[in-house]
Amino acid sequence: MTEKEKNRPCPCGCGLQFAECCGPFLEGSRPAPTAEALMRSRYTAFAVQDVPYILRSWHRSTRPASLDLSEEAGFDWHGIEVLETEAGGTEDKAGVVEFIANFSGHGQDHRLHERAKFVCEEGQWLYVDGKVNPGRVPVTSEKIGRNEPCPCGSGKKYKKCCQAK
Repeated sequence: MTEKEKNRPCPCGCGLQFAECCGPFLEGSRPAPTAEALMRSRYTAFAVQDVPYILRSWHRSTRPASLDLSEEAGFDWHGIEVLETEAGGTEDKAGVVEFIANFSGHGQDHRLHERAKFVCEEGQWLYVDGKVNPGRVPVTSEKIGRNEPCPCGSGKKYKKCCQAK
């Protein structure tokens, strides 16, 4: 990881630098301490196209043999909003994290809403599976207007923030 990558804001939106947040998890230098931390790091891995980490953090019982993110290569990731966490703490063996991931690609803005299940085995949190779109939020949202607030939460207008990327 370059110094520039280490010092950039973490894509998970926690407000910390990548090197102080999800970076060590993706590098494998330390495990995510909670189910929510693993979820945020997996979101970050999708944002930076780190397929090895996505697969490594996926439970062997549900992990695919391979993962092709070539279709998502042009996506811009605008942030993750954790709606609810059930268990999944440092002393737990299982947990659930409900979240919404905002991203855009192929000329549309999208919202992925998922209730994800996690287990902790030998000190490692692992993604098991999840229910996509549990009925409260559409997977694809309306197109964001240029002068609307940016969905990443920066406080800037969309045209001056994520649309310009």
